[in-house]
Amino acid sequence: MASESGKLWGGRFVGAVDPIMEKFNASIAYDRHLWEVDVQGSKAYSRGLEKAGLLTKAEMDQILHGLDKVAEEWAQGTFKLNSNDEDIHTANERRLKELIGATAGKLHTGRSRNDQVVTDLRLWMRQTCSTLSGLLWELIRTMVDRAEAERDVLFPGYTHLQRAQPIRWSHWILSHAVALTRDSERLLEVRKRINVLPLGSGAIAGNPLGVDRELLRAELNFGAITLNSMDATSERDFVAEFLFWASLCMTHLSRMAEDLILYCTKEFSFVQLSDAYSTGSSLMPQKKNPDSLELIRSKAGRVFGREDKEAVFEVSDTMSAVLQVATGVISTLQMPFRQAHEASGKAVFMAETKGVALNQLSLQELQTISPLFSGDVICVWDYGHSVEQYGALGGTARSSVDWQIRQVRALLQAQQA
Repeated sequence: MASESGKLWGGRFVGAVDPIMEKFNASIAYDRHLWEVDVQGSKAYSRGLEKAGLLTKAEMDQILHGLDKVAEEWAQGTFKLNSNDEDIHTANERRLKELIGATAGKLHTGRSRNDQVVTDLRLWMRQTCSTLSGLLWELIRTMVDRAEAERDVLFPGYTHLQRAQPIRWSHWILSHAVALTRDSERLLEVRKRINVLPLGSGAIAGNPLGVDRELLRAELNFGAITLNSMDATSERDFVAEFLFWASLCMTHLSRMAEDLILYCTKEFSFVQLSDAYSTGSSLMPQKKNPDSLELIRSKAGRVFGREDKEAVFEVSDTMSAVLQVATGVISTLQMPFRQAHEASGKAVFMAETKGVALNQLSLQELQTISPLFSGDVICVWDYGHSVEQYGALGGTARSSVDWQIRQVRALLQAQQA
């Protein structure tokens, strides 16, 4: 329990902490996100102490009731922090002592802030991964539904911002949806590695008081317990993995946003953003700015540059907002039925020289470029015929797009099983 100074570690020290150091060391401004899981972890630990004979049943019930009161205050927004609350753990234990008295001091028996902090973080991140998985699945489902409904819309495919080959609009959507399925799979793998219990590891050497870690695991619904107490309290691999996942997912979302920013310009005019995901100009009333997409791209940089515990909270909030905005953008996007055409170097040059469209070149003119041109050249200008050439699995033909839709749906279903 906290010392007279209010610090969980303060018994060894004499005198006040320098105010600058106090502020520098405090984490309560951001780790207050953990209030609910901190209470959850403390409840489980009190049950472990009772089973080990370190708390009586009456003491455990008193602690559990006090923790419920602490949680109620947080939930209702009435919890009052004080200047000695350097982190969420100090704040909750300080308040618990105010509510139930000296019994609160027994809650920290055999528990270090080291295993408490990492347990709280794992609990919070496990829950966050589940939330983000749901939002990511919803975005992918929205994209697949749209791809299925608009399979017959043809679209120019680009390389180097130059028109390359005609594709299906659905093929473009699915190119981004497939990348997001990999992100979805990665997030589930990260969650598995987060879902390991460190509580009961003490500071570094373990718990000397016979606390049953399997009981703690079951109480907190972890999939496994950590193997080594020293590793358990020091490693933050799961944080790094989560931040890497977010960075990669944001890269994919940023790519999609960049394409859509171009496609909704007057120069391209392929799509129209819903007013709900656009803003206007204070000076130029004709403008409709794709701020939703531009913000997705700008927030990618913030995700890339963050690290450690504080970053987890900010990145989680950013990912949640971005996935929901991206889902809204895709679901409300308007797509004009505009057909694409395939370019062929010499024919394009001839058409440009003559000032006519490619499909206005006669067969005789095309045969001056190459004797291999024959009457079936008209099929080149039939955009539907053009995209249907790419019937191999993964291509842009209707049958292949249908196959891709089935595959992505199956992946989503398997991940949610």
